[in-house]
Amino acid sequence: MATSPPCPVGFWEALRFWLRLGFVSFGGPAGQIAIMHTELVERRRWISERRFLHALNYCMLLPGPEAQQLATYIGWLMHGTRGGLVAGALFVLPSLFILVALSWIYLAWGQLPLVAGLFYGLKPAVTALVLHAAHRIGTRALKNAWLWAIAAAAFVAIFALDAPFPLIVLTAALVGHFGGRWAPQVFTPGGAPGTEGPGHGPALIDDATPTPAHAHFGRTRLARVLAAGLGLWAAAMAALMLVCGVQGALTQMGWFFTKAALLTFGGAYAVLPYVYQGAVEQHQWLTGTQMIDGLALGETTPGPLIMVVAFVGFVGGWTKQLFGPDALFLAGAAAAGVVTFFTFLPSFVFILAGGPVIESTHGQLQFTAPLTAVTAAVVGVILNLALFFAWHVLWPKGLTGRIDTIPALIAVGASIALFRFRLGIMPLLASCAVLGLAASWLQGS
Repeated sequence: MATSPPCPVGFWEALRFWLRLGFVSFGGPAGQIAIMHTELVERRRWISERRFLHALNYCMLLPGPEAQQLATYIGWLMHGTRGGLVAGALFVLPSLFILVALSWIYLAWGQLPLVAGLFYGLKPAVTALVLHAAHRIGTRALKNAWLWAIAAAAFVAIFALDAPFPLIVLTAALVGHFGGRWAPQVFTPGGAPGTEGPGHGPALIDDATPTPAHAHFGRTRLARVLAAGLGLWAAAMAALMLVCGVQGALTQMGWFFTKAALLTFGGAYAVLPYVYQGAVEQHQWLTGTQMIDGLALGETTPGPLIMVVAFVGFVGGWTKQLFGPDALFLAGAAAAGVVTFFTFLPSFVFILAGGPVIESTHGQLQFTAPLTAVTAAVVGVILNLALFFAWHVLWPKGLTGRIDTIPALIAVGASIALFRFRLGIMPLLASCAVLGLAASWLQGS
């Protein structure tokens, strides 16, 4: 284990990492958080275990995509506002470009045999990644039997009782709040300093590293961030109203997905019924079948799963022929861009405005105890997500149907590669994609 912290990381070096992360962030929030933990905490040691979990806990409490917000938070902590903007934007933009391209192919040709073959291998790999994330985070966050009990209760609540994620988070936070008063030793995060676990060494932003100057709380700075965020939203909405009218499709998309962004507690799955109701039934931007197809594309492309909204926007812009029948791609791409902007703008405001407040609570048990309990609950939720993925990937026709043998074998092989041989994320995904493509070709021949 290293005994000295790594060399300081420049802004451009960090930018290259965030760009690379945007192209490999498969697996939904659990897989993406696992990738960031492996790269930032274990391999590069840019941030310590405690500081990483402290930031993650805050992001879990916010509406919006927690993995993208976590990247924004760490980028902001390292390099200020520009670092946060770059980290958050690069987490989203590759996914946006890929989804725009796939949406165009989907609408223009209707069939994606090559992509479907690749996804046939990627889906079981994603299942293994999520399971590995539950194990990785659980072994570090569940330090005693009480935290294990919270994780187990959260799993039962969401798996068996279908409890909403916000209720699970709120309940866990309340347990941590009162438990931190009655039994503070139970909710002390991560144990004593220096006990993070094997393979860790001093980090660039370590447990005792002072909060950087740009991350100190100030009322003037908070007012500037809020004014900038609201100003950007108002300017964009005013421009859409001026160009398209109040009832124009792009204006309605901006307003609708602003509301959706503020309702995404619990991740994309929690807000999908709302998006379905508004986009399919109310505005008729796409059909129910197209919405399901878009979710499949969103699940198997890098970036937050909530990026399925870019597919919704693209299909809506295309089918409404916003710019006429000869500019369908331009209409779809413009709508996808508008939807993405209004969906993710609140996330940047939450991090840049709330980050200094959260940094000021680092190490204070009255603030960290609820977050420690939330982390424990999230472990149970991630395990439920792994089972959800396994169910849909291995039993595509439901539990009453036969197990799909090839994805099952790929999932087992991917799990062995992760748990036993600690294979890297990119080699794992590439290998599974090739296997899926080969198996799909053999089945079709």
